[in-house]
Amino acid sequence: MKLERACTRRNFISQSTAVGACALAASQFSVAAAKKASPIKVGLVGCGGRGTGACRQALQADPGARLVAMADMFSDRLEGSLERLHAIPAINDRIEVPQKKQFVGFDAFDDLLASGVDVVLLATPPHFRPAHLEKAVAAGVHVFAEKPVAVDSPGIRSVLASCQLAKKKKLSVVSGLCLRYSNGFQELVRRLHDGAIGELHTLQANDYRGPIWFKERQPGWTDMHYQMRNWYYYTWLSGDFNVEQHVHFLDLCSWAKGAYPIKAIGMGGRHVRTDEKYGNIFDHHSVVYEYADRARLYSNTRQMKGCKSNMSAEIQGSAGRARLTERRNGVTIDAKGKDLWVYRGENNDVYQTEHDELFASIRSGKPINNGDYMAKSTLLAIMGRMATYTGQEVTWDMALNSKEILGPEKYQWGPAPAVSIAMPGLTKFI
Repeated sequence: MKLERACTRRNFISQSTAVGACALAASQFSVAAAKKASPIKVGLVGCGGRGTGACRQALQADPGARLVAMADMFSDRLEGSLERLHAIPAINDRIEVPQKKQFVGFDAFDDLLASGVDVVLLATPPHFRPAHLEKAVAAGVHVFAEKPVAVDSPGIRSVLASCQLAKKKKLSVVSGLCLRYSNGFQELVRRLHDGAIGELHTLQANDYRGPIWFKERQPGWTDMHYQMRNWYYYTWLSGDFNVEQHVHFLDLCSWAKGAYPIKAIGMGGRHVRTDEKYGNIFDHHSVVYEYADRARLYSNTRQMKGCKSNMSAEIQGSAGRARLTERRNGVTIDAKGKDLWVYRGENNDVYQTEHDELFASIRSGKPINNGDYMAKSTLLAIMGRMATYTGQEVTWDMALNSKEILGPEKYQWGPAPAVSIAMPGLTKFI
């Protein structure tokens, strides 16, 4: 199965124009008109912090949006999310989720979809994204899909197929790769594509941060309960942290480059996060990606307590360099022979903007489909993990066509997938 790597400047401009058109539609769509229009019925799938935030942003994006159903693996998470959403005055009167539409367990998504929704917000652990996306598109439902969209290559192939079907069915699929919706990043990438620093030859994506949450085991939990509660630490659920989190800056670099690499080699392991409670993910990854034109992307990630944080991208070109961070005045271009350019335009809430665009596209009947880049950028991250886990060089086509399936054959409370920690040089590419 071949996958086109490059995106042309024409494609980029057309995508940007479509986003601008949706923004214009949103500005012209008055509150009064939205209230008179048919409600947009929203279903939230995955009621953790990100899911709850996405739901708030979805309801704020369109005054006709109504939360009508919720689904999660655990009742306490669903109830907590519902309580937090009810506490927001601006959206409280548009939360209409009776007990019969609060779905819990492994079949919760199917039950939510059958209950009747127009849009689903997919914010479960990434392992479940391909199956949920496939079912949502088959049912004719618009989708917001949090990043990443898969943990393995069969999942990526499923997502690509689902998003192609979504195009045919004229459904919107908006990705949680929210940096693409940043005003500052959009302006910088436009300039790079117009040649502001010449040919791009060296890119660097940094993701150095500290540790995150962990849930202590509770009485009555089976192994599956434990892994699902601590999903972040299990590769079959999260994809490892270079996939689950670092995908943002990998996506940003390939957006700027306008292409995806042809191969990768790297190293990684568990240096600090070695306790059994941390499942089987690594605590550091370092990957060198190579593009068809010999340009390279250096990807470095680390999650360790007490170390310096750095979340940024740096891009070197034949006529200068660019830097991108989420800090104010952190988007710059230093071109040879020119004054330093710093983005000083309006800063937007990227999490809100992605939902503004989604709902504006639904109202206007002009669907957005982010499926191509959300799948390719997730594969880029998975490709890096394959290289660090095996210690081998992995090509793009190897990664895309891998037959490795992560996760159990059947979902049930009780035993969980065996915890196997990758050993570079010993772990085989499948």
